[in-house]
Amino acid sequence: MAFTDEEIAYLRSQPLARLATLAADGQPDVVPVAFEFDGERFWVGGSGPSVLETRKFRNVSAGNELVALVVDDLVSLQPFVARGVRVYGRAGDPVERAGMVGPGFYVGITPAVSWSWNLAGEPVGETWYEARRTEH
Repeated sequence: MAFTDEEIAYLRSQPLARLATLAADGQPDVVPVAFEFDGERFWVGGSGPSVLETRKFRNVSAGNELVALVVDDLVSLQPFVARGVRVYGRAGDPVERAGMVGPGFYVGITPAVSWSWNLAGEPVGETWYEARRTEH
């Protein structure tokens, strides 16, 4: 299964995500990241070899390949309007590539399951959190 056109348009319109990884000692870690989505994978990383020493890369390199990614935003506070996409997936080994923040090292995240909510940007109501779950 794939993302809908609406989900892809939303993902490509957003510059930041939150990436959750798990350290070797079991400590969860979440960090905001720039990302790009190529239609199959999410890519996170950065320029220069120092990105390989970040906690997110160390966690994945330690064998903790299962990750979670949330892309969300607030359309409005008055009225409250939130929307987003949550993804569970598997991160691969770092690769050298030219990404959105320049050439460097990036981890590709292959989605396994995703949920999206309120991509139309409607005000909160009784049914605003009718999330769409997709197995990839």
